[in-house]
Amino acid sequence: MTVVAVTACLALALIGCGGGGDEDKPEGKAPSKSADAPSSPGADGASPSADPTQILAQTKGEKGITVTITDATRDTGGFVTVKGTVTNNGDSAFNAAAWRGDELAVSRSGASVAGAVLVDEVGKKRYYVLRDTDGVCLCTTKLIGIKPGETRPIFAQFPAPPATTTEVEFQLPTMPPAKITLSEG
Repeated sequence: MTVVAVTACLALALIGCGGGGDEDKPEGKAPSKSADAPSSPGADGASPSADPTQILAQTKGEKGITVTITDATRDTGGFVTVKGTVTNNGDSAFNAAAWRGDELAVSRSGASVAGAVLVDEVGKKRYYVLRDTDGVCLCTTKLIGIKPGETRPIFAQFPAPPATTTEVEFQLPTMPPAKITLSEG
């Protein structure tokens, strides 16, 4: 009960701090979302809602699952936050257990996007999802029971590639890779 109460209070605080103000921004420039970037996953695995107006990439997998990437921001803290949604366009419930990846170190993350990686093809490096001191990914968790027609927000934080790297490939187990462009936060 305490975790639920704290999560609810934090959610209300985040909503109260939102100021909008995106009306005056010129079109074509991605809005900076570094202030919305979570420093760790919520206790319930939820993440902030992704901006539905911008689509950086979309990848479609088996059984009608679609992952849409809406934001990939390089933050001043030396990390990249990727945000988006997962939509179940299939006819049965979806659990993201395979998206956790094969690495034993992130097994505590459960059905999550812990197995996601950013690939810098030019620099020939892979960047894995960051983890907290307990080995839980800094990403959306509890991706279970996603009903047909349901869309849920997702996020994952990665170490930032060099500043000269502006395009990376987002890879998620069982899904085709997607090229995304990093924006500055």
